[in-house]
Amino acid sequence: MATDLLDATFAALADPTRRAILARLASGEATVTELAAPFRMSQPAVSKHLKVLERAGLVSRGRDAQRRPCRLEAGSLKAATDWLENYRRYWEESYQRLDALFGELTSEEGTREGERRSPS
Repeated sequence: MATDLLDATFAALADPTRRAILARLASGEATVTELAAPFRMSQPAVSKHLKVLERAGLVSRGRDAQRRPCRLEAGSLKAATDWLENYRRYWEESYQRLDALFGELTSEEGTREGERRSPS
C-alpha cells in the first residue's frame, strides 16, 4: 500500500464519527441522509466526513437512479490491518519472552524456597 494512502487511512480512522460511519456501512450501503440520521450534524458535515473516507479508499459512492448510496470498501482496511500485523507479532513475541523470563524467575524462586526449607 502506498504510504500516502496508508496515512490517509489512519487519518480517516482517527475520527470517531468516521469510524461510526464505517461501522454502519459494514452492515450495508446507505445514503448520506441515512448516515447523517444518528449524528447531531448536517448532511453537508457528514458529506465532508465521507469525502475523507473516499480519499482514503474506505468508502465509494454509487448511483442508483435518484439514490447515491455509499458503500464500504474494505481493501484499505485490510492493507492497514496487514501493516499493523507486524507490530502485533512484535508485541506477541515480546510477551512470550517476558512469560519465559517470568517462568524462569518463578522456577528459581521455588528452588531457593525449597533449599531454605530442607534440613541441612
